[in-house]
Amino acid sequence: MPPHLLKLFAACAPGLETCVAQELQRLNFADVHSVAGGATFSGALEDVSRANVWLRTASRILARVGHFRVTEFWQLHKWAAKLEWEKFLRPGQPLALRATCHKSKLYHSTAVAERVARAIGERLGQTVKFELEKGDEDGDEGKTQLIVVRLEHDWCTLSVDASGELLHKRGYRLAVAKAPLRETLAAGMLMLVEWDKVSPLIDPFCGSGTILIEAALLAQNLPPGAARPFAFTDWPMFAGAVGQPPSPAPAIPPPKILGYDRDAGAIEAARANAERAAVNPGPVFTQQAISHLRPPSGPPGLILTNPPYGVRISEPEDVRNLYAAFGQILQERFAGWRVAFLCSEDRLAHATGLPLNPNQAPTLVNGGLRVKLWRAQL
Repeated sequence: MPPHLLKLFAACAPGLETCVAQELQRLNFADVHSVAGGATFSGALEDVSRANVWLRTASRILARVGHFRVTEFWQLHKWAAKLEWEKFLRPGQPLALRATCHKSKLYHSTAVAERVARAIGERLGQTVKFELEKGDEDGDEGKTQLIVVRLEHDWCTLSVDASGELLHKRGYRLAVAKAPLRETLAAGMLMLVEWDKVSPLIDPFCGSGTILIEAALLAQNLPPGAARPFAFTDWPMFAGAVGQPPSPAPAIPPPKILGYDRDAGAIEAARANAERAAVNPGPVFTQQAISHLRPPSGPPGLILTNPPYGVRISEPEDVRNLYAAFGQILQERFAGWRVAFLCSEDRLAHATGLPLNPNQAPTLVNGGLRVKLWRAQL
């Protein structure tokens, strides 16, 4: 690899690895490989910018600083101190270190993080102040520069976070309804069901509108990260504005994107979020119960939604009845349409009576809960 190129990693939520890899390939990034937890690729600093601004399903972008084998703490310190931290860290900058150790002789994550911090301080010629972060991908720093230390079978990988706050924070979802869906998961759902960006799209349980706003951004080829800051802009090696290549021409004519929810507060939140997302034309949100759901005029399209789960409703019988009514309405009124929905329990999904194929229901994670994306042709 040429010296000016970085080894990069686009981390994502479980189940979205293929989506991230496909996005990177469509955006013409180099050396793309899908791996557990995300996708690897390579690029120059402008590609770090491009990935952060344009990727829809990634949680964060990491830049690898070093990769080496260690079995003793002195080796860890020696090799970590040789790395070019001055390209990524400014003097006196507060750091957050996240260390994980798996099947390695160095297994104490706190001690590993402390040794790396000392090595960074030695390289920079100063004492490094750092916070120790929990060892999972769901943490959200943003205010401090995150350093990720991963020990796997005695191989140590040191990376610098290029994103800051997690990438699902686009900047538009300030108003939320109950049990909000992350933007990255909503974008992943659209990709997994292969929405064509021109067919009508309906979300009958739209909540704060995340699925439909992400669909409008996708249809209009608007970069999801255009309105937010990133950690890499504070790197000493960075100079210049965040790159935003010209958008391709949006789909013409724009698709019908319709959202419904029985809760007036949810509809108000969805409209406010769509306005902040600057999608024009944006989704049309209407307060309406599922019993009144009907298809718009024109060709059939896609129903994509995140209905309430059993864990989100106090009465189990109520939620079963809701799913049964949902399925009956779709089969009676939406012939020719496709439907896809998230559900945490197989019994609830089958309560719809829809022709679901368990072999085509990938497992995803929504708010820490394992769910499946069920699909059917009506």
